[in-house]
Formats: sequence, C-alpha cells, structure tokens
Amino acid sequence: MPPKIKSEQDREQLRTLILDAARSLFVERGIEAVSMREIAKQIKYSATTLYNYFQDKEALLQAVCDADFLALASGMREIMQIPDPIQRIQALCRGYAKFALHHPGHYRFMFMTPRGPCNMDITHIEQGNTEQDAYAQLQAVVQAAFDAELFRADLNDSELIVQTLWAGVHGVCSLQIALGNEIWMQWTDIDARLSLMQNALLRGLLRQPDRIF
Repeated sequence: MPPKIKSEQDREQLRTLILDAARSLFVERGIEAVSMREIAKQIKYSATTLYNYFQDKEALLQAVCDADFLALASGMREIMQIPDPIQRIQALCRGYAKFALHHPGHYRFMFMTPRGPCNMDITHIEQGNTEQDAYAQLQAVVQAAFDAELFRADLNDSELIVQTLWAGVHGVCSLQIALGNEIWMQWTDIDARLSLMQNALLRGLLRQPDRIF
C-alpha cells in the first residue's frame, strides 16, 4: 500500500515522483503510448491519485514540460550577468550542454522526442522572459553582440545566429546522449568536442575571431 500523504511537503514529493515517472515513460515508450494508469503503476499509486494532481494526461504532460524548461532557464540565470557578450554566449552554450548531459532524461523529453511534446500556447513559462525562457536568454545575448557589431558584416539576421549556435550545441549533446555508450564509436572527450564545435562556430561568425579564448 502506498504511503498516506500527510503534509504539503509530502504532496510536493509525490508530485515530483509523478513527473519523474511520466517523463521516463514518455521518453521510453512515446507520449501517445503511455496512459495515466501506467504512470500510476510505475510509482505504485492508483490512477485516482494522479487525477488528484493533474486533470488528465495532457495536463501532466504540460507540467513536465514546464518543470523541465524552467529548470533549464533557472540554471543559467547567473550566466546572464557576465558583462562581455561573447563570454556570455560561450558560458550559455556550456551551461546548456551541462544541463543536457547531466539530465539526459529531461533533455530527451524536451528535445529528442518524435514530436514536440509541449503546447507553448498554454505553457506557464513566459516566453521572452529571460528568467524563465532559455531560448530568450540566448536571443538576448546574441542580440547584444549583434547590436555591438561583433558579428561579421554580412550576417544581418540575429535569429539565424541564435539558431545556428543552438543547433551546434544540440548536435553534440544529442549524439552523446543517444550514442555515447556505443563501443563501436571511439568517441573523443565530450568537453573537447563541445569546445571545438563552439569555438569553430564563433570563429566563423565573429568579425574578430581572436576574441575567442
């Protein structure tokens, strides 16, 4: 028999347990294939208990999305205080990669599921708010560097720069998460791969590549 929920702390712990179980099953089996009953069974509670916390599977799915995207942005708030925009870009890329590699289950759910799992129309994350939105964080620092004319003169679309940097970091991280334990691939050090990818991109984007160190 599952333990009786007695306090607000107990409720929060159970809510976290539900989110973790749902995330794991969504990643493992696909969002459409997982039912509330299966999630409840995973944590040895009744489905009724889950419905006391979440109206339906879509609400639970959205709660996992909100929690994970907020965690990503929250972990990089201090980085946003770095004065130099290029150093800030480098630190954001490293922070993003650290989150991905330290929380591969979260990252798979957020960015490696067959379809985008989150309904951004009903999210509790305020899009464009650099306190809550990691994409907005990268947009803000790239825009600062763009306004300071630090990028090549022929690059006239800051959003293109943002998405190129994101794609580079995502590529290294997703390969590591998906294939990092494959013995047939003689992977070099992950930090070295991330550093080379980031530096190569920035050296190709900046007016003065020697700003990279």
